[in-house]
Amino acid sequence: MSARFEAQVACSQTYTLGEGPLWDRDRNRLLWVDIEAGLVCAGKLDRRTGAVRVTETWEFNDLACAVAVARDGDLLVAERHHLTWVRPDGSRERLTRLVDGEGSRLNDGAVDPQGRFVVGSMALDGRQEQEQLLRWDGAGITVLDDDLTLSNGLAWSPAGDRLYSIDSIPGVVYERDYPGGARHELFRVTDGLPDGLCVDSDGNLWIAVHERGEVRCFTPRGELLATVTVAAPKTTSAAFAGPDLDVLVITAADGPLFTARVGAAGLHTPYWHH
Repeated sequence: MSARFEAQVACSQTYTLGEGPLWDRDRNRLLWVDIEAGLVCAGKLDRRTGAVRVTETWEFNDLACAVAVARDGDLLVAERHHLTWVRPDGSRERLTRLVDGEGSRLNDGAVDPQGRFVVGSMALDGRQEQEQLLRWDGAGITVLDDDLTLSNGLAWSPAGDRLYSIDSIPGVVYERDYPGGARHELFRVTDGLPDGLCVDSDGNLWIAVHERGEVRCFTPRGELLATVTVAAPKTTSAAFAGPDLDVLVITAADGPLFTARVGAAGLHTPYWHH
């Protein structure tokens, strides 16, 4: 029988489309986005209570789809179609456009073990199997996939040699050798949309299941180990946070942040190399 946990509300703010939490260990802060509000947030995590206090926000005129952080604290933000570099003094620089046309937007993104930014796109106009998963290294763009519908969660194995990725509409969780290797299907989630994910130190996958108000822990073989229930149906993503990476932070659409103790610890988030 799989384990069951219940998440607790971690803050009073409600986010339209909370997404992409990550732990910035050098600054002891949590980062996340509210995509629809065009907002990047930073906050302090109270490890004892699980509460999160917002300490800083950055506003964007359009969408803020994902955020990454460099070792010096600079931010990389995926807006609707392009990437923006945000420095600690507040200055911003538009870097590169990744999406052409208005039928798609960027979605979930993460930094790979080599410090490069990987980000996917999602269709806004009903097109199927035409969206991309891209890797940007500061000099050029590598297309990893070009047959997705709603590119979502990204995470790497503890050794950094395997990439897990999600296409939410068909509900597929993929695996591939990284940085190069053929993609293959691990398993599917059929009773809700698999959204964001993170990997713990044991190599298990914690996947937010949108519309079900859950985060589920699976082995790479698809065996269900645990379920975290969340008092918001539209769970979007999860990340391990705190100095010991033992607090699971969960984002949601039309909901606050949540936290849970699940008897597991996460992996350090790689810093973006710029």
